[in-house]
Amino acid sequence: MIDKIDLSIKAASIRKKLGEDESSPINIFALAHTINSLTLVFYPLGQNISGACIKSNLSSIIAINSGMSAGRQRFSLSHELYHLFFDTGMSSSICSSKIGSGNKKEKEADQFASYLLMPPTALYDMIRSCKNSDNRKLTMMEIVKLEQYFGVSRQAMLFRLQSENEITPTEAANMQKDVILSAARFGFDTALYKPLPEDKKRCVYGHYIQQAEKLLQADMISTGKYEELLLDAFRDDIVFGDEEGGETVD
Repeated sequence: MIDKIDLSIKAASIRKKLGEDESSPINIFALAHTINSLTLVFYPLGQNISGACIKSNLSSIIAINSGMSAGRQRFSLSHELYHLFFDTGMSSSICSSKIGSGNKKEKEADQFASYLLMPPTALYDMIRSCKNSDNRKLTMMEIVKLEQYFGVSRQAMLFRLQSENEITPTEAANMQKDVILSAARFGFDTALYKPLPEDKKRCVYGHYIQQAEKLLQADMISTGKYEELLLDAFRDDIVFGDEEGGETVD
């Protein structure tokens, strides 16, 4: 049995650590970029793996399956942050694409991710607002509205709503169908339910790139070696320049 209260407290502590309040929707990718010595790797990992975490005393790597939807990638990163900060007995993990599966640590990481992206009080207030205090089931449109507000995938939202006894497993199974179409029909942007374009699915950010830059600036590696390191990290944009129209003044 996992301790949901403890996991909720842990999620709130990470929000505070990363400079966020206790209830607002968060840009988890932007926040992850502020974590010291963390490298983020985005790469298509197939259908069965959502992400991975490798950590040491010097630096850590989190890999995210970029072949999954944008909303699911946000959940996967939040899941891996549990392993990074709280899974003390682990130096590496590879995580399943099925939310709520696996051993106790994996289930804890899923629940933590859910609380990090959808704090209990915030979700409760949103559900109450949708229902207008009526004692009834959430509609499909209201569920999509919740997904959009918190920036999570359909699977992540249904997992949480089952945990909160808002829907049954049978209802959740029926709601897994036509995810993109259901959002579009209710007038919502469907980008949350789609992966990144093919040319954006392979990329490395964070500590690795910063270290390559430091080595170059310290004359510890040649320009050629620097560019080789960047190309290994799929950062053609740094080596050859961005082809999307150059700098924009805003």
